Amino acid sequence: MNTYGLLGYPLGHSFSHKYFTEKFAREGIDAEYINFELPSLDGYRELLRAHPNLRGHNVTIPYKQQIIPFLHQLSPEAAAIGAVNVVKVTAEGQLIGYNSDVIGFTQSIRPLLQPHHKRALILGTGGASKAIYYGLKEKLGMEEILFVSRRPAPSVLTYTALTPSLINDYPVIINCTPCGMYPQVDESPNLPYEAMTPRNLLYDLVYNPETTRFMQRGAAKGAVVKNGLEMLVLQAKASWAFWTEP
Repeated sequence: MNTYGLLGYPLGHSFSHKYFTEKFAREGIDAEYINFELPSLDGYRELLRAHPNLRGHNVTIPYKQQIIPFLHQLSPEAAAIGAVNVVKVTAEGQLIGYNSDVIGFTQSIRPLLQPHHKRALILGTGGASKAIYYGLKEKLGMEEILFVSRRPAPSVLTYTALTPSLINDYPVIINCTPCGMYPQVDESPNLPYEAMTPRNLLYDLVYNPETTRFMQRGAAKGAVVKNGLEMLVLQAKASWAFWTEP
């Protein structure tokens, strides 16, 4: 039996585990999907030795960037993004890194984009945000993108710098943080929501709850909103393709 899995810490509820377990049962695939909850990557090589039938795994917070030094090869997109969320283990034991986040994100947001959606704000600066930036810039042709974080950094805005004018000038807002994720469902990124209009598009990578407070507050002003569930499904399908392609 081949083994696949998800590497991260902490994991808690895992979309990938449920998705692939159901997929394997539905399609009669002789495989298992395991949550690999490692408190640090010091145990990664031992994990590989302990699972000789491992053929691939997904990568989530906080290891999308930290995993890279362990890999033998990166796909061109993963190298350009600087983050990996899919690792393929070849028959020879080679570890190849890919990024399926960018595939899931661009395919799911593309139908919502309007001609005036030329500028975007990305909330968060972690591994997922790097894939989102790459997708907006290289795949969707976004003209200008700004990162927003709680911590001051070069070329990064803080939330206190977000004015109503910026919300108007950068109508696409992508939440790449866990803010508002279950169980902290009453939380939302600190934005001037009162400035939002139907011209705004709010996309939340969080999918639990289905409608986050971030989405609720935008929708109340007429903004178009979408959660990250379709992105997860699409990136999971891409992961399977990476693992099983010759």
